[in-house]
Amino acid sequence: MNEFLFKDIHRLAKQVKKGEISPVQIVKSALERIKKIDSKLNTFITINGKQAIADAKEMEKDIKKGNYKGPLHGIPLGIKDNIFTKNIKTTMGSEIYRDFTPAKNAFVIDRLIHAGAIIIGKNNTHQFAYGPTGDRSHVGPVHNPFNTMKMSGGSSGGSAAAVSAYLCYGSLGTDTGGSVRVPASFCGVVGMKPTFGSISNRGVYPLSWSLDHVGPLTRSITDNALLLNAMVAFDREDPKSIQRKKEDFTRLLGINVRGKKIGIPATYYSEAIDEEIQLAVTKAITIFEKLGAEVKRINLSISEKSLEAQSIILKTEAYAVHENNLKGYPDLWDVEVKERLLTGVLAKGFEFAQALRQRENAKQEFNEALSDCDILLTPTMSILPPEIGSRDTTSSNGDKSHIRSTITRLTSPTNLTGLPSLSIPCGFSKDGLPIGVQLIGKELDEATLYQFGYALEQELDHEINKKRNAVMLSL
Repeated sequence: MNEFLFKDIHRLAKQVKKGEISPVQIVKSALERIKKIDSKLNTFITINGKQAIADAKEMEKDIKKGNYKGPLHGIPLGIKDNIFTKNIKTTMGSEIYRDFTPAKNAFVIDRLIHAGAIIIGKNNTHQFAYGPTGDRSHVGPVHNPFNTMKMSGGSSGGSAAAVSAYLCYGSLGTDTGGSVRVPASFCGVVGMKPTFGSISNRGVYPLSWSLDHVGPLTRSITDNALLLNAMVAFDREDPKSIQRKKEDFTRLLGINVRGKKIGIPATYYSEAIDEEIQLAVTKAITIFEKLGAEVKRINLSISEKSLEAQSIILKTEAYAVHENNLKGYPDLWDVEVKERLLTGVLAKGFEFAQALRQRENAKQEFNEALSDCDILLTPTMSILPPEIGSRDTTSSNGDKSHIRSTITRLTSPTNLTGLPSLSIPCGFSKDGLPIGVQLIGKELDEATLYQFGYALEQELDHEINKKRNAVMLSL
């Protein structure tokens, strides 16, 4: 594997700018690696090879002319296959759209192209992004690069696994109940769900209009912040898009966290957590204390009402999105996804109204918890990556539940509230499976999450990269 495939975007970009490495070299090397190993992982549905090479040649010409666009110039990225890409097939992981080619880019794709990024292909997704397991797509499941028998997580599993396996330098995912952060944790990469409305959803096939977030997946905090820099912008054609002050999300990287306050929820986020995950998260907390942060236990009442509210909003809006396709293409569905969508018919109007009311209560609960803290820290997941196809989990007290609710239990609350949440690698299980820690921030305060994430990353970087490199070279 070419040495530069290991590099993070921010390091590689310096060499691209100087002309030491050509975007054409980078794209061709990534395509060669995809060809060599992606049959084991199934992270891509469509490869944009010829066009990516042509784009790389144009990018190289621009650089030689002195028209360098910034750190994403000439960098190949993956795109989740529910985000529209002009003239590149976009399937939503579904038979219904297996031959669909959009006439326009999603707003966020135009933003990335303007920044000089190259689309190398479309990443595999759970069908219509409706599942956190990542194993229900018309082209088959995504395999976890750390153990190909295990789930990648979903629904942005293809994006996370491709980034982890050095098939692209970053990717876009979408997150409705945790679908960026879940696979980020399972695959050992960085995943950000920004404040709701910060990134336009125009041109993204919806799952839930009021819960969907687009977010970046990368191998490092700095790269993640650079992608977010390019992606955040007001879109007057998206009614959910918010106007926010332009900022550089890398601006706090390297500034120490001494004296900053971290809130650790005393209940809910510490319940029924796998022992190895708890040990890794405790280690992360200890590192922050060593760095001078103040760690305090706080009360954060995540009620069953909030979990039910998120579920009701999701299934009601998901059915509304898919009603016509359910009727028009009754046989072109994964059975599990179809059954789940049909539960939206059962939701009653007053239940939806109550769910919207509970959303406001949940926002207030989180805002109160964050009023005396800079961030909250929790595990991203309560379990390690399960076997592909697993559907039931058993808690420590013997209760059984569907794996969906277990996987999204710690991530879905901030989809309901819209608060920014970041998952970063914090260690591995004894069997070598990645573990993530989740940082939750105040509205519009992604920069602070990156500040804390970067501080932790610097302490764990050698351990994480050494393990990842060893595994990925063996694929």
